[in-house]
Amino acid sequence: MATVEINELRKSFGDVETLHGISFSIPDGAFVALVGPSGCGKSTILRLVAGLEEITSGDIYIGDNIINDIEPKDRNIAMVFQNYALYPHLTVAQNMGFSLKLLKKSKVEIERAVKEAAEILGIGELLHRLPKQLSGGQRQRVSIARALACDPSLLVLDEPTSALDVLVQARVLRLLNKLRAKHDLSYIFITHDLAVVRNVADRVAVFQSGRLVELGKTEQIFSAPEADYTRRLIGAVPVVDEAELNLRNQLAEGL
Repeated sequence: MATVEINELRKSFGDVETLHGISFSIPDGAFVALVGPSGCGKSTILRLVAGLEEITSGDIYIGDNIINDIEPKDRNIAMVFQNYALYPHLTVAQNMGFSLKLLKKSKVEIERAVKEAAEILGIGELLHRLPKQLSGGQRQRVSIARALACDPSLLVLDEPTSALDVLVQARVLRLLNKLRAKHDLSYIFITHDLAVVRNVADRVAVFQSGRLVELGKTEQIFSAPEADYTRRLIGAVPVVDEAELNLRNQLAEGL
């Protein structure tokens, strides 16, 4: 894995500029949460990093390499969505192997990668099922397993737990942290739940109207934010206290 650098990133849709020169870096193995109101540019940043949108200007580096013009499948980045984005007509195994098939991996390589990812996520018994036969938590595990099967260095996650109930959400978040430590992954994570941010992220980037307002370690952002906007944002949203977070995690252990 290498550091991700975002340098003077701009994005326009027609005559409307939605990102205004964003710059920040993601160290090796970091879990960075992007926070801010809807429409502030968080999802656009993820899509630009993943290669799903074309950059208007600026550069994105992974290590020393600019990835602006590299095809999404060649960026070694995987994306996990809120709505799981599973193909309904494909089995779990086929969903997990789909991106590898596009990369022209051999059948043996695909089967091995799918099996390994399924074992890590504990979904081996689901491989022959269709998405409609799965619960929400199982679908999100499949989505994460599909991302992991590609052996990415960076995962970008757009509201990956917002559609889950509180206990399943806690279990998925714990799983993400375990995977990060075990596989040396870096995460860029979007959520509107500041309790989740405080519980799992080690760095927080605060956005407003397509601009980076503040970037810092999670504890600093929550306990001593420098920007007035950050203070108002944190003050306006109820944050679950540590005791409740611990209770959520303890209950999730039993799921």
